[in-house]
Amino acid sequence: MKLPLPAKIRILYLIIAVLIAVAVVPLYFYARKVVDMNQEALERNEKLLQNTVTSSLAQDIAQRQKDILSTLASLTYSVQVTSGGDLTGARVEAPEVRALLQNYIENPDSIVPYARLLNAQGHFMSVGTLAPDDFIEKELEHGLAASREGRQYTGEALSIGSGQETRTVMVVSRPVGNRELNLGALELVIDLHHLISKLQNARIQERLDTFVVDRSGRLVASSNSRYATGQDMSSNELVKGSVEQSGIAQLTVTKEFSWAPDGKNKMAMLGTYSPVAGLGWVVVAQKSLADAYSDIYQMQRAALFFLFVAIAFSICVGLLAARRLTTPLQVLTESSRAIAAGNFSQRVELKSRTELGELAQTFNTMTDDLERFVADLRKAAEENKALFMGSIQMLAGAVDEKDPYTKGHSDRVTRYSILIAREMGLSEEEVEKIRISAQLHDVGKIGIEDRILKKPGALTPEEFEIMKTHTTKGAAILRPVEMLKDMLPGIELHHESLDGRGYPFGLKGDQIPLMPRIIMVADTFDAMTTNRPYQAAMDVEYVIRIINSLANTKFDPDVVAAMTRVFEQGKLGAKPAPTVSTEETESIPTPATPDLAALRT
Repeated sequence: MKLPLPAKIRILYLIIAVLIAVAVVPLYFYARKVVDMNQEALERNEKLLQNTVTSSLAQDIAQRQKDILSTLASLTYSVQVTSGGDLTGARVEAPEVRALLQNYIENPDSIVPYARLLNAQGHFMSVGTLAPDDFIEKELEHGLAASREGRQYTGEALSIGSGQETRTVMVVSRPVGNRELNLGALELVIDLHHLISKLQNARIQERLDTFVVDRSGRLVASSNSRYATGQDMSSNELVKGSVEQSGIAQLTVTKEFSWAPDGKNKMAMLGTYSPVAGLGWVVVAQKSLADAYSDIYQMQRAALFFLFVAIAFSICVGLLAARRLTTPLQVLTESSRAIAAGNFSQRVELKSRTELGELAQTFNTMTDDLERFVADLRKAAEENKALFMGSIQMLAGAVDEKDPYTKGHSDRVTRYSILIAREMGLSEEEVEKIRISAQLHDVGKIGIEDRILKKPGALTPEEFEIMKTHTTKGAAILRPVEMLKDMLPGIELHHESLDGRGYPFGLKGDQIPLMPRIIMVADTFDAMTTNRPYQAAMDVEYVIRIINSLANTKFDPDVVAAMTRVFEQGKLGAKPAPTVSTEETESIPTPATPDLAALRT
């Protein structure tokens, strides 16, 4: 499918397009290349930032876990030494052992709010400000079971308390003694507030949503209060990937993915996860792509802004430069258009020492010659038109002179037809056609024998049939004249009738054009309002009523309505044209119901 091309293209636009192509297009591609390079660099920087944050947090958590386990090992050794290697019976609650644990918990740097020491018989002593709930008790049982097997234990993260008192903790435990001499177990409840603080600092400083999950994808700690400790985060594609890689030597992974934090509306995300050595945990950092690449989008907007500024500047410069070239051409174009529209007085007022100035002078000389030539043509056309109209009127006059009973008939029918046409709102072009057609509507009577045409009485049926041929004779006479082809319907069909009872073809309704419909009403009106040897002139108002009564059957109702309005406006001041003596007129009775078919029009 070919696209439509404009009819014309202004040279101003072409010049501007060339300037833009030369100045802006290379700038656009250069800017695009720079933007793409910077975009790649910013993307790498954002991914590197997430990689650095998660790796640093993972290393910090791993180191903190090592410190906790190292402290637990030192504390169990101290308990063993302080107790003298005896924790049986009431020795597990020895004052010196309690003081040792109490001092450790009350240390300002301590992250242990609760400690429990158990002996091999199941007796225990506890210190601290925390009251263990059922979940912590269960974890403590798991820690005791591990210690009895000679293993140290690191439990799952738990959330305790409510509201602002909510805390995230986990249980660690270690046997007191060795495999040969298992004295009991030391269990500590570790407050993970330090871990949450680290995650929150990363969220504030780097605008990252950071959290830690265990090997099953459950939340250990988070910088966002929206998530609860122990919550299953495996719906997150990044967490799901880290869980699937559990047990395999993991590396830090960064990728784009989709996630619906509220479970409904998915959003594009950029995230990174890093494994925590020794714990099986994973540190996750993520943010929406819109936030992650905000600098990229800002850079793109800035680049587009400066590109548009460059384009606007180029267009302004191009306009100024192009105007100096195109203004003379525009003046020539407007002058040419005015001359084409018929204003031959137009001259080009252009002062220039370039070829354009010479062109303007040549143009003005050509216009002078055209003005004289067109004036001669217009004069000849007016003379031809006057000759043509004179010929028509002469021909119509010759017809009227041949029929002494209808003298002046063509002129009157012409006047009535024009009044009706203008009342109906027809264009002047259509009115002019009707004028000529009405003037010549009876030209065919030239071919009717004088004995019939000039017969003073009513025609016999045979004579009337001959009289009816004047319509086709008139059309046949004028058909060879190309200029009169549009007027032929009014000449040939002005005796047709809407009900099909007219002649010469018996046309009905819409088969009859508007021109003969107008002429037939004007023709009938004149025939009824002028004296004939076989009929006296009728009163105009009476004739208008008769014509109205025949609307929709013989005459077009719209034409009849227009004729009636013309009458009401007082434009039909037609007086009977006497063609016979007064005595003869008075001897002709006025018919109550005139026979329109018998009228010789």
